[in-house]
Amino acid sequence: MRKLLEFIRSIYVVVLFVVLEVAAVSYYARSSYYTEARLLARSNRVAGGVRSFFGGIRRYFMLGRENRALIARVAELEEQLARYDEAENAARLDAYLSDIGESKYHFAAATVVSNTVNRAQNLLTLNRGRADGVVEEMAVLSPDGAMVGYVVDCTDRYSVAMSALNTSFRASGRLVGTDYVGSIYWDGTDQHVVLMGDVSKYADPQPGQEVVTTGFSQFFPEDVLIGLVESATLNETRTAYTVRVRLAAEISRQTDVVLVCNRDLWEIRDLQQSEQVEQYTRQD
Repeated sequence: MRKLLEFIRSIYVVVLFVVLEVAAVSYYARSSYYTEARLLARSNRVAGGVRSFFGGIRRYFMLGRENRALIARVAELEEQLARYDEAENAARLDAYLSDIGESKYHFAAATVVSNTVNRAQNLLTLNRGRADGVVEEMAVLSPDGAMVGYVVDCTDRYSVAMSALNTSFRASGRLVGTDYVGSIYWDGTDQHVVLMGDVSKYADPQPGQEVVTTGFSQFFPEDVLIGLVESATLNETRTAYTVRVRLAAEISRQTDVVLVCNRDLWEIRDLQQSEQVEQYTRQD
């Protein structure tokens, strides 16, 4: 009790000053409407500043959560945009191909789902399948019409194509401006270059000369651009050239492709394998 009284005695002057100040301000505030309004405005300003200060602190600590919500929203919008772009690209290619009209060949557009170029057996996976009219042995071309590969298997919704960068790939090519032809294959070394073998020694291939498909292949239409001659060397017996052909299609960068099917392929194949034809090719 004695300590409490000593404490009150030590601070009573301060307490008395505060009480008198409060009483003076209260009396001053009630002295007229003008002073009351000014004091009310200032008190509201101070209270507002305090609330704003603490509100800013609260918002600062909520920035992390808001930022995460914004990132999630951006990711959602990016996914929607990607779907719209894919649909727009597919629709644009389909519209372009529909203008070509009825012909010997059936065309379809597809998007590359996956693609490898650093293996010996490289494949492309496409987002079109049997439900879209895709069948095995359809040619795969770049949007500007250069050779890429051909389809080897399908499901209802997807298909897999063997690209030209596959050591099992085979096609036939011709030097533009000549009748000289050769076999197109890949030796597994350079992802930008294929080889054309067994070209006649009289062909005289020149650097920059175009190489196109012959139409003899069961996969590709005639005159599809394969690439440009890079160099040519005669074999050891000097009877044929092996030509290095730089591919016109940048296979590693393909995102959309065009599929081409020869409508007559199956009819021709059935005819070639008929019993009547086989009796003339049967070995004794």
